[in-house]
Amino acid sequence: MSLSRLARSIAESPTLRLNEEARILRERGEDVINLGIGEPKNRAPITAILSAASKLSSGEVKYTPTDGLPSLKKAIIRYTEENYDRLPAPENVIVATGAKQAIFTLLFTLLNPQEEVILLAPYWVSYPEIIRMVGGVPVVVTPEDGTFQPRLQDIERAVSGYTKAVILNSPNNPSGTVFPDAFIAELVAFCEGKNLYLITDDIYHKLVFDGKRAAPAYAFSSKDIDASRIIVINGISKLYGMTGFRIGWAVGPRPIVEVMMNVQAQTTSCASAVLQSAAEGALTGMQSFVESLRLTIQNNRDVVMQELAGVSSIVTARPQGAFYCLPDFRYYNADSVALSSFLLKRALVVTVPGREFGMEGHLRLSYSGGVKELTEGVARIKWALDPNSPNEIYIGDRKLVRDWS
Repeated sequence: MSLSRLARSIAESPTLRLNEEARILRERGEDVINLGIGEPKNRAPITAILSAASKLSSGEVKYTPTDGLPSLKKAIIRYTEENYDRLPAPENVIVATGAKQAIFTLLFTLLNPQEEVILLAPYWVSYPEIIRMVGGVPVVVTPEDGTFQPRLQDIERAVSGYTKAVILNSPNNPSGTVFPDAFIAELVAFCEGKNLYLITDDIYHKLVFDGKRAAPAYAFSSKDIDASRIIVINGISKLYGMTGFRIGWAVGPRPIVEVMMNVQAQTTSCASAVLQSAAEGALTGMQSFVESLRLTIQNNRDVVMQELAGVSSIVTARPQGAFYCLPDFRYYNADSVALSSFLLKRALVVTVPGREFGMEGHLRLSYSGGVKELTEGVARIKWALDPNSPNEIYIGDRKLVRDWS
């Protein structure tokens, strides 16, 4: 069978694969704890449900404009004005089937074959694969000081004549790092000076802790949206816990959005009218929902950090946002894929290998779930790895004995 070389070169999503493995194990009756999935446990906001139900009950579920329902775009415009201090025109906004599709359509629009996009490690697993899917080349900049934040001079050295864009994700998936204002200001000035696009993936921008704020890149540019090189990606998946609704958007210069509309018109046509209505309900409803979720996630962060502190020889940078941490497990095994498989097999805990994020030797743990599964999940990891922990543990009704060194 002859298949596309490009398609065959694209790696599978490790998070989706691990979630599927966890699902199969659960169906077999295994007591699996999933610390791999980035998905809050909350129910969707009632305003989102009622808005979707109203659209559905009307029976008028038809095509929408390719760039989104005008009423949803109006809500996004207001959201952008309130949170970014920029007032986009409707022509600056495009609604997509999730932020991931918005990123794909944007990169398809921007990149010519072999043009480069700079990624700051650790990076979200899908960035390099999406770049490759549209014919581009991912160029990874990895911090050399053991932190999760590259320096601007490292980025400068990575830029070539083929460089087209930089992707910034703050708060960061997978590390939870919130990049300092000074760094973002430097990066904005650098990209504007080099005529590079700065793509900001702001999907977690309000999920920040300890009084911090994830400063938008627009805060460090005097240019308006149409003159700027900044393109903002956002959506409802994380802030509202609406991962299954698959609604995201991009805000950028009109010429870029116009071509994105052409690309989207030839692929998905438009996002679902029902789900766009749900997104509108979330954005226009009571925003105390977001703060409640943020407080829950911050408490979960505190719990998982306290539990990890009891595991010897694991180094964990304290997350400042999102709902992930990226502990360093190299003391136990520098091969993160092998270690992740070991923990799933022995302790029935799902983690995501750091290799997928450009950080080998680390594992990503999500603390978006409940406190009980967080404490038990870390306890199982400690039992499986730490020789100072008791040899026996109960997983469900079964007593397991650690019989490996």
